[in-house]
Amino acid sequence: MGKVILDAATRAKLNGLTEKAALYDESGELLGYYLPPEPITADPFTEAEIAEAFNQTGPGRPLADILADLRKR
Repeated sequence: MGKVILDAATRAKLNGLTEKAALYDESGELLGYYLPPEPITADPFTEAEIAEAFNQTGPGRPLADILADLRKR
């Protein structure tokens, strides 16, 4: 991913922007899109799931089972 450093004036225009925005130059040419970072709202795992993972003594799950679960999502 490339990196662009914004000057203070441009940064001020984006400050507080909470949704996606298309960025254009003075002639109306599309430059790209601004995607603000999405906040992490909750832990994806329950305390019980975390405890179970730490207490697991076996070798884990077969890769085929993991892939099958991922395909269901």
